[in-house]
Amino acid sequence: MRYGAGANAVTALERIDLSVDRNEFVTIVGPSGCGKSTLLYLVGGFLAPSAGELLFEGAPIRGPGPERGIVFQRYSLFPWLTVAGNIAFGLEERGMRAAERERVVAEHIRLVHLEGFADRYPRELSGGMQQRVAIAQTLACQPAVLLMDEPFGALDAQTRRILQDELRRIWRRDTKTVLFVTHDVEEAVALGTRIVVMAARPGRIKEIATRDFEVREGEELEANPAFVALKLRIWRSVKEEVDAARSAGIPL
Repeated sequence: MRYGAGANAVTALERIDLSVDRNEFVTIVGPSGCGKSTLLYLVGGFLAPSAGELLFEGAPIRGPGPERGIVFQRYSLFPWLTVAGNIAFGLEERGMRAAERERVVAEHIRLVHLEGFADRYPRELSGGMQQRVAIAQTLACQPAVLLMDEPFGALDAQTRRILQDELRRIWRRDTKTVLFVTHDVEEAVALGTRIVVMAARPGRIKEIATRDFEVREGEELEANPAFVALKLRIWRSVKEEVDAARSAGIPL
């Protein structure tokens, strides 16, 4: 994947070969500027590859589609709509009848534990609550794949851990396929059943690690030796790329 032309052209991604199985939770981690978000936007259909091809269930990806829902780092909520109105927006656009729409909205408000906040506006919610609404808004449209671009990156550590637990619970309940970009190694290991480590620009897949143990809601991750060992392995792999990029004068 290249941006620009001529001497100013930048190769963001190079020789990416990645398959994601149905119902997998795949996290992508790597140095700043390694193309993590670019890869996610390619899968989402928001960018077109300059070379190669992306497939969804065997068919080429030509643009955004309802089977691929995305949650951004910054809460993509409509400030003039309530919590219920934001969750209902995509359903209304699809022509869902009012009674069914109300049922689906109520179900997803319960799913993200926002009972009692249906009539609140985004400005009346904390950052963590706004991100819950954004997740519910995307899930309500029933995408087959959930794409998440550092969705918890702007949150404090406590809220972040709580929402990680919530996301794991939702994934286990609905067994969605999730592709989750993060710059946080601990988050990548805590959430991903597979962890993709990206090399520094131009972005390539350096390694893929499989987490072969469960992470349970509310677990003290620091007390789990298997978690600590895998986190250390992934961190060392990322740090190698950071150090190599700095030595080569690549800005991060």
